[in-house]
Amino acid sequence: MKIALFGATGHLGQGILDEALSRGCEVVAIVRDPARLATHHDRLTVVTGDVARPAGWLDAAHGSDAVIASLSARRDGNNDSVPAAARTLLDNLPKAGVRRLLWVGGAGSLETAPGVKVIDDPNFPAAWKPEAEAQGRALDVFRTSHADVDWTYVSPAALIEDGERSGKYRVGGDQLLVDGNGVSRITVPDYAAALLDRIEKHDALRQRITVAY
Repeated sequence: MKIALFGATGHLGQGILDEALSRGCEVVAIVRDPARLATHHDRLTVVTGDVARPAGWLDAAHGSDAVIASLSARRDGNNDSVPAAARTLLDNLPKAGVRRLLWVGGAGSLETAPGVKVIDDPNFPAAWKPEAEAQGRALDVFRTSHADVDWTYVSPAALIEDGERSGKYRVGGDQLLVDGNGVSRITVPDYAAALLDRIEKHDALRQRITVAY
């Protein structure tokens, strides 16, 4: 399976890259700064490109079974770039012959009660709100799109952290998943496993899902 990955130099992106390579996937990592990617592998091709400039990556993405986008505005401070990237991918992936898109989403737009979102909690860190709101706008872009792309927006648990890969997780929809102690968490390796599983199983098409323990 061939995968094109945006954001491989990020923390989650690196976890996704590791999981994809461990499954025997051929990966094309499209990154703005190749020097920031330390991974070397015979099934990894690194391409310099910016998601905002499709002319620079369309050829590299061509023939991919799926594209994964793990994007953040933290380095640039321009949160509008997150929903803009979603729109750019939806508009341009069909030109590369790609119909499957996995988007690393946020947890802020998940519901804790009918009509109440994680981001609405008074204790939600103020520093995280701009990025959470941007991810919410990206979700709106997906839900209103008529592009010929089978997207899946994958929200993590409220807490996503380094840890072991168990291969075990639950899949939910728009509601925050919590365990028996009321905690919502997942490790980066298990989040990555859940995301790659969606590609292999070809499920959750044109849906937002969440994964947690």
